Amino acid sequence: QERLVESGGDSVLAGGSLRLSCAASVLTRRYWCMGWFRQAPGEEREWVAYIDDSGTTRYTASVQGRFTISADSVKDSLHLQMNSLKPEDTAIYYCAARIIDNFCYSGARRYEYWGRGTQVTVAS
Repeated sequence: QERLVESGGDSVLAGGSLRLSCAASVLTRRYWCMGWFRQAPGEEREWVAYIDDSGTTRYTASVQGRFTISADSVKDSLHLQMNSLKPEDTAIYYCAARIIDNFCYSGARRYEYWGRGTQVTVAS
């Protein structure tokens, strides 16, 4: 059973930056894909970005150029650097892991393990 724990959420003004972290022992496995998702009140969970064990990354269009996903297998941690934050980025952010193989997907159902989330609030 893998355990994921997010941290780094906070309240910031629009234009500000935050760095989210996810403690994730899955990074020591041979095959993995890890993603960041977010869920705003009244909305469905939305894929934000993912990274696989080869370092390949993908982003949803609304965060491309502003967010950067990275993984540190030495420290067993996943990160999401968020710059130029907008009010519409306000949500609970979750990290997720897929270890059955190293294929990455934007669908939440493809991920086997989830953290409990960390709140990001961006005020205008």
